Amino acid sequence: MQSTIDDAAGPPAAAAARRDTGPIEVHPLTVHIGAELRNVSLAAAATDDDLFAELKSLLLRHKVLFVRDQDITRAEHVALAERFGRLEDHPVAGSDPDHPGLVRIYKDLDSPAEHYENAYHCDATWRQAPPMGCVLRCVETPPVGGDTIWVNMAEAYRRLPQDVKARIDGLRARHSIEASFGANMPLEQRLALHERFPDAEHPVVRTHPETGEKVLFVNAFTTHFTNFHTPANVRFGFDYAPGGGELLNYLIRQAAVPEYQVRWRWTPNSFAIWDNRSTQHYAVQDYWPAVRKMERAGVIGEQTF
Repeated sequence: MQSTIDDAAGPPAAAAARRDTGPIEVHPLTVHIGAELRNVSLAAAATDDDLFAELKSLLLRHKVLFVRDQDITRAEHVALAERFGRLEDHPVAGSDPDHPGLVRIYKDLDSPAEHYENAYHCDATWRQAPPMGCVLRCVETPPVGGDTIWVNMAEAYRRLPQDVKARIDGLRARHSIEASFGANMPLEQRLALHERFPDAEHPVVRTHPETGEKVLFVNAFTTHFTNFHTPANVRFGFDYAPGGGELLNYLIRQAAVPEYQVRWRWTPNSFAIWDNRSTQHYAVQDYWPAVRKMERAGVIGEQTF
């Protein structure tokens, strides 16, 4: 299945007509995360202040929004994402040369056998200021498979046992691009990547800057705690290693709990818009030798606290 993306701009009258379609239909997909929107044009949301404000409010409430049948241009895709903030480039994946900030994630038979997406992760937490969110479009999807899972990490934190919440209060952790994207690089290239993007440190439990929610903020990019080795935590050597690592692994595994998740079946010209500050996601790589082509615009975020 494949869609054709035409970058020719549509006439202004057509865009105005798309705005006058009545209220957005909101269909929650699970109890805790995800809603499918109907009767909405994402191209119109890129230019209509009221429509975008409604979209932003729904995103904060549901954490990931899904919309099908959006035959819009790459320029309109970028314009919508830019309403949330400035777009970021990716140091490994790069951007579309005609649309800076739009990353092509194309998987075909010639793609390298890497596994960066099929792990529960929050995008680019190896940055000092991780992305605010992303707008992802399906260009071509396999006939079967290729779904993506999103996880509500605020709910994951809320349902932790109280003794675990007390134990991780105030903990901080390192997040690394060197140990993930850089692991398969030659030594000099990997070290250069690390020099450009030194490991970032974030709170294990971050506060969402707009909703005030507490969010469990460790994922596949997290390597270790940075302030765990204290008299309160470590009596003997094995309390720290593997003790600290075992606690970190326990926290990372919370993303795999189905009760916190929503799973989306892609179709061409369907979109997902997610809040990267309160979610993780997992791209299911079960479709080889079929082809899967996605285009993502990531929005620059803020420092964690």
